[in-house]
Amino acid sequence: MEIFSLAAVSLTIAVSLFIHQKKEPLYRSFAAVCLAIFLHKGGAFLYDIFPLPFWQMIRFLGLVAVAPVMVLFTRYLLGTETFLARRDSVALAAVSAALAVLNLTPLSAWPYLAAAAELYVAAVLAICYAAVLAYLRRKTAGPERKRIGYLAIACAATAVFGTVDLFRHLGYGVPPLSNLLLAALAYFIMIVITHPHLSELHDLMAKALVVALVTLFATITLYIFLSLFGSGAPPPWTHVLVAAFVVVISIEPFKWILKKIFSALYPDSRDVFTSLYEFDEKLEREKALLLEEMAPVLAHEIRNPLGSIKAAAQHMESDAAADEPRRLLRVIIEEVDRLNRVVSQFLDYAKPHSSSQMRLQYVNPIIEKVLSLIEARGAAASVKIEKDLRAELPPVPADAEQLMQVILNIVFNAIEEMPGGGTLSVRTSRIGGEAGEAVGISIRDTGRGIRREDMKHVFKPFFTTKERGVGLGLAICQKIVRRHGGTIRVKSLPGQGTIFYIRLPADGGAA
Repeated sequence: MEIFSLAAVSLTIAVSLFIHQKKEPLYRSFAAVCLAIFLHKGGAFLYDIFPLPFWQMIRFLGLVAVAPVMVLFTRYLLGTETFLARRDSVALAAVSAALAVLNLTPLSAWPYLAAAAELYVAAVLAICYAAVLAYLRRKTAGPERKRIGYLAIACAATAVFGTVDLFRHLGYGVPPLSNLLLAALAYFIMIVITHPHLSELHDLMAKALVVALVTLFATITLYIFLSLFGSGAPPPWTHVLVAAFVVVISIEPFKWILKKIFSALYPDSRDVFTSLYEFDEKLEREKALLLEEMAPVLAHEIRNPLGSIKAAAQHMESDAAADEPRRLLRVIIEEVDRLNRVVSQFLDYAKPHSSSQMRLQYVNPIIEKVLSLIEARGAAASVKIEKDLRAELPPVPADAEQLMQVILNIVFNAIEEMPGGGTLSVRTSRIGGEAGEAVGISIRDTGRGIRREDMKHVFKPFFTTKERGVGLGLAICQKIVRRHGGTIRVKSLPGQGTIFYIRLPADGGAA
């Protein structure tokens, strides 16, 4: 069963990466590794059931195929900072092909051929691991070094704990672990390469924990069902656990395949795979459309009388002699201007987005321009500005003016929260993962922070804690970011500061 588990998990991971929307060589190379493992372990499993030479040949073919594809994967994983070269993959492919041909000749009966193939693959795996260690020694501290370091630790732990199987072969009653550990390692490697933004160990563990909890829930549910309604004794819980795990990690690729099939057969049935939450989002979009239609009419009906009031007040102010009437008329004009700004913000919040202004933009120059405007206005005289703008960020489809509006709004709010001075930190980062490449923007202040009870309201229209605030600024920011296909979220600790995270999909990606 343990051999079948590794074969099933390897096949699932291979299919997931082959059909992944990002056609990266790194994904394809690891998919090839998993496919080779599937052939090796699948052939071994079927040979135990049907002892035919064909399955033995498939098993041997999968084993020798591991060597060249593992070197290929290691090269793509480490990039240019490795001593492994393309010629090494080509040479190992030739060696593996030669061994595969030998296995088809009478020499296949030679008892040491299989052992020689296993030693050959083990030596190649050791070389790949040495390449990873060499990479870690040369690489400076940073998120990428952490990720590869976690992967190296996971590989070493798998090798150490996998030696428990040796005691089992010596007659000790220990459970077989090596295949299950390899299945877990394969899944962990998939998480590491498909979620490069998860640079901390607890982030990677949290992602794995979600899958583990869902698997455990499915296992308990299936086991109870089989115990209550199955005929005879239920299967061992380890078998049910493995089956549940394979189903859980197969859901997304299976759903993606079905979606492609249904889209081809029924192009008009776009809501087949829409969840209840997505239906709620659809209703929200319909309400937004209604607001977009209503807002211009309402703004027109408000602005016309405001214009008349302001014109009359300005005329009376020019004719008024006494100071008190002039002061009251000035108040009228100022309040009319404030109401007009409220109407303008309301229109900004409600008006539809024009895609004609969307262009591929680089985020760093936009942020530099915003910070230059802030410094030119002297708005941040008592605030220290720190910026960490990563180079080589992919461009994002965006309206530059609207993106500037979002960043300006958040930066001005941050400065207002630090009346006695503080530090404003602006950072950008490159984000990858299953959803595609994206650009991350974080804006952090060391101000008063947001109260816990107010956190859930910060993006709601007309919610404000300021005496003369309108409460539409952050709501407009959220709407602009969503129009760009991105997400915005906030974290805050009262008395310590606030940080806003913005994620914008890169060209061709989705947030």
